[in-house]
Amino acid sequence: MLKKILYIVLDGLGDLPIKELGNKTPLEAAATPHLDDLAKRGKTGLVYPVAKGIAPESDIAVISLLGYDAHKYYTGRGPLESFAEGLSVKDGDVAFRVNFATVADDARTIKDRRVGRNLTTEEASGLAKEINAKVTLSGATFEFKNTIGHRGVLVIRGIRSKLSGWITNTDPAYDREGVFGVAKESFENFVAQAEAMPGYQNSLEAKEAASLLNEFTAKSNKVLNESPINKKRIAENKMPANVILSRDAGDHLPKFPKIDTLFNIHFGSFVQMPVEKGIALLTGIDIIDVPESTGHLDVDYPIWAKIALDSLKKYGGIYVHIKGPDEPAHDGDFRKKKEIVEAIDKFFFCGLLPGLDMKNTIIAVTADHSTVCAIKAHSADPVPLLVCGGNIKPDGSADFSEKTASGGSIGRLRGQEIMPLLVKFAKE
Repeated sequence: MLKKILYIVLDGLGDLPIKELGNKTPLEAAATPHLDDLAKRGKTGLVYPVAKGIAPESDIAVISLLGYDAHKYYTGRGPLESFAEGLSVKDGDVAFRVNFATVADDARTIKDRRVGRNLTTEEASGLAKEINAKVTLSGATFEFKNTIGHRGVLVIRGIRSKLSGWITNTDPAYDREGVFGVAKESFENFVAQAEAMPGYQNSLEAKEAASLLNEFTAKSNKVLNESPINKKRIAENKMPANVILSRDAGDHLPKFPKIDTLFNIHFGSFVQMPVEKGIALLTGIDIIDVPESTGHLDVDYPIWAKIALDSLKKYGGIYVHIKGPDEPAHDGDFRKKKEIVEAIDKFFFCGLLPGLDMKNTIIAVTADHSTVCAIKAHSADPVPLLVCGGNIKPDGSADFSEKTASGGSIGRLRGQEIMPLLVKFAKE
């Protein structure tokens, strides 16, 4: 009988040693008795989520971790997130992942890429409504939608012709290597002008898309500067959300083979961010509803643990993506990252493990990428992996950490190799 698979990805978990933590990573420094127990009961190893040398964004990492070749199927983050949010993305529309951000009076100099991380959903929804009502583009229509906090999505639809997604970002923190979005370790804090990418400078569709995005950026900046919502924020000594930074364009949706046809297992998932939701929907993974986050980890994580246990009764596998460690790492806050790792262990795994039938379940825990506190960005460093349960024999791993995993018996894998490994263990 095929064992159940519980596949848990902790967003941005990996890191490098930090002097203030005794030259340990946040994971190594954290008190994680339940994760350590799983590591002792199973095997560990290191994973390059996409491939060695790539510092991936979450989207290409998740595609890889689910067993797909990101180089073959990926069409940009914009289409994935827009689709997840219910926006239509037809071939020849160009879709973007965007951030509300704060710029100085020159409309170029970026003061904060995330509006101080305190833009409420209510404020963002009001700003999005104004943009949709007051901005018009020459030769195109568009649809703009806020998602979570400072994040949003944008779809531009050409009237005269189809558009091409082969254009550069206006968000200076991210570059493009082919179709992949890559976080830069350092960048100039100015709003960039979108251009046709190298090799596409003669493409009328790419030049038109870049021109339309630049037009949208300038016109939405004017609307946002005049918004009563931003004037109120300024009066409250908060940063105004007065510019839209766009990245990761794509001009069609990816066409994935369904995951149950690849592995003969029906998966459910619960995820927190639009990009993971989009990937799940497009790969045929059911979305399991979870209550909206309360912002209190001691409340949210036990609920998620119970939902995971209940869902395992209905599905052959469950994919759980927990955002927690990534955000403080982007802020360089290694102590907060350590605290969140400890909270995941204490409130999620503590509630999960007593109810798991370990003999008939394969449990895997890993990360989609390293988010290194020292550089406040994703890096190409590998992430730890533990696999236990079923008939898996322990390999002597003492705990769950980057250091221990580097000597684990699983060795070093690419993200795409994890799913076949879990299915193999589920059949043993």
